[in-house]
Amino acid sequence: MNQTHMTLIRGLVVEEEVQLTLVELCQACSAEQEHVLAWVFEGVLEPVGESPQDWRFSGDSLRRARQALRLSRDLEINPPGVALALDLLDEIAALRARLLRAGIGY
Repeated sequence: MNQTHMTLIRGLVVEEEVQLTLVELCQACSAEQEHVLAWVFEGVLEPVGESPQDWRFSGDSLRRARQALRLSRDLEINPPGVALALDLLDEIAALRARLLRAGIGY
């Protein structure tokens, strides 16, 4: 009997040019405002604007906020740990991209 394995992928495409307010970002990633404020303080997220009321977040910030939330909830990592983990994940992604560009593959 022929068995077929199917993997369903669920995602949301957000353009980089999208600008989200603090409230919109919290709603989009289902995070409490205190968490987002802590992630901004730790450098996980880098909004544009002078104060939380004026902050605007990019589409990439939404991706990072979702990753930060998963690390925070699933692994119970505190905000400084989330910042470190995301920096390391970014470094791994950059190294993988370099390997692919060099033709070494991953």
